[in-house]
Amino acid sequence: MNNTDLAEHLATAHGITKADARKYVDGVFAAIADAAAKGDEVALNGFGKFKVKDTPARQGRNPSTGEAIQIAASKKLAFTPAKAVKDKLNG
Repeated sequence: MNNTDLAEHLATAHGITKADARKYVDGVFAAIADAAAKGDEVALNGFGKFKVKDTPARQGRNPSTGEAIQIAASKKLAFTPAKAVKDKLNG
């Protein structure tokens, strides 16, 4: 499922236009991205949590030459599903 599919599903389920549903879907994802950029955790009850995790700098190897390289520190957006979602997936 992609953004368009999700918007179509919302439009059908709630009797709104596809254009309005697409705006809502895009707005939700923009809000999650904005909160993550600030370092905030986004917790959606019954769905899960989006959390920013820091990955420290580390030493790696170039696979083609075997040369040691420095991999820069970065931030990752991690998702942890809620128990309800895990239960739905597994049972």
